[in-house]
Amino acid sequence: MDAALEQLRDLADRSEHARRNVLAAVQGLVSSLESPDDTLHRYGHLNLQTATVQVGINLGLFKSLTEASEPLKVQDITDRAKADLQLTCKGSPACSFGLTAPQYQCLPELLKQTGYKTPVDATKTAFHLAFHTTLDPFAWFAQNPSYLAEFNTYHALRRQPDATWLSVYPVEAEAAGWQADQPLYVNMGGGIGQQCAQFKDKYPGINGRIILQDLPHSVAKALPTPGVENMAHNMFEPQPVAGAKFYHLRAVFHNHPPLRVRMLLETIKAAMNSESVLLVDEMILPEEKVNHMAASIDMTVLSAFASMERTESQWKTLFEDVGLRLAQTYKYSPLTYESVMDVRLP
Repeated sequence: MDAALEQLRDLADRSEHARRNVLAAVQGLVSSLESPDDTLHRYGHLNLQTATVQVGINLGLFKSLTEASEPLKVQDITDRAKADLQLTCKGSPACSFGLTAPQYQCLPELLKQTGYKTPVDATKTAFHLAFHTTLDPFAWFAQNPSYLAEFNTYHALRRQPDATWLSVYPVEAEAAGWQADQPLYVNMGGGIGQQCAQFKDKYPGINGRIILQDLPHSVAKALPTPGVENMAHNMFEPQPVAGAKFYHLRAVFHNHPPLRVRMLLETIKAAMNSESVLLVDEMILPEEKVNHMAASIDMTVLSAFASMERTESQWKTLFEDVGLRLAQTYKYSPLTYESVMDVRLP
């Protein structure tokens, strides 16, 4: 690989014409190697790259880098810019042109307003600036069904990767001996029910009730999956299904800032018993060298929800703060850092 790259560099150095030819060839190669998911994310992130460059200009980041006589650490850049460390640790460059692009365009203005501190107020985000609303995104979706359809379509695509949590988690072993009339699998914030459909398809004969929960406007459009109970429910309200074996939330916690995540964990904990398992299906970011796809999603949830993707240590802290424990982590998509965390009562 290194030899091939060096050969391309040598070709590009011969002339401007050669450089342009090599660039065109490499860009064509990149396009040919992309999966549909790669292409979806690349186009979805174009506006985010421009937004983060503008933030960098506003903070003087590029000036600091060019003036430095040696490589700078993130803390050095943060100190010079007088910004928040957590914010500058986020990567740069994912949903649809109409929904996320306006938020990216408002992100530089939002960060000016926060003094370049990490946004923590879920009622004052780039989403609110972009759409001139005081509603939270999910309440706003209820009044704007075309955007909700785009949001659900995007998540339907993201929820059908080559591997899912079902490929790594020992469902049958954990559910052995479960009674047919008892709640087995509760998919909270499950949208239109893709996760429930996949669960039912994977384990058609397993004992126990399978329940989809989401807000009324999502449940109204739920897939007609036989054997799945559809329940309209606000997850921040007391959980009506107590003592389920599995409470599964995929890509839900990253839509909420830390305070609301703790509130949600407390609500779920109150419904759990000694046999219950909370399955937190999210990215677990590495401590360094986060890839561009994960970093872009991190910036997207920051823009929309004043939230964040998290490292394993950050997840553990959240669970411990509410009296839960991370029993085990099952990684099912290493390239995108997606894992399912098995969380239980102490």
